[in-house]
Amino acid sequence: MILSDTDIRRRLTDGDLVVDPLADPELQIQPASIDLRLGREFLEFKRTNIPCIHPNSEQEVDEYVEETHVSEGEEFILHPGDFVLGTTKERVEIPDDLLGTVQGRSSLGRLAVVIHATAGIVDPGYRGQITLELSNLGTAPVALQPDMRISQVIFTELQSAASEPYGSDRGSKYQDQAGPQASRIQSDEEFGGGQLDR
Repeated sequence: MILSDTDIRRRLTDGDLVVDPLADPELQIQPASIDLRLGREFLEFKRTNIPCIHPNSEQEVDEYVEETHVSEGEEFILHPGDFVLGTTKERVEIPDDLLGTVQGRSSLGRLAVVIHATAGIVDPGYRGQITLELSNLGTAPVALQPDMRISQVIFTELQSAASEPYGSDRGSKYQDQAGPQASRIQSDEEFGGGQLDR
């Protein structure tokens, strides 16, 4: 069952679902989702001369991105063909019986801005800001302003609470993240890192 605005407000009031700061509930709570705002930090992918990125090499992944912070009153220009990691301003805490799904707002989609490439799931038990995978599929640069509503999260109630929710007990590598986080795929079990989930 997808939570309605009534359900979302009740869960927020009960405190088991957290979206903080929720600056304007009347604006941000939609009929079946919550709009999340754009943060000020971005990880930009550098042009590089290396032949490829090896997912099991932390050094290569770290050297491939550089952090940009957008000051008050400024904007981030997302150029055609660019792919950058952004973040939500809000920190979320998802209870063990809910699954979050992050989607782009249709108004930005109509400007050819995509807010996630593949990672639209926010697992039960997750805490932290949400990293956004921002792309411009259009032919003109688009100005993104921090604090603008950039995405929406939809909550689906599970039939039963997750028995092993996202978190430190699972070795979840993005728990409590602040700001955009580069890939930590090198810590996955298949690369010898021993972590089972994303």
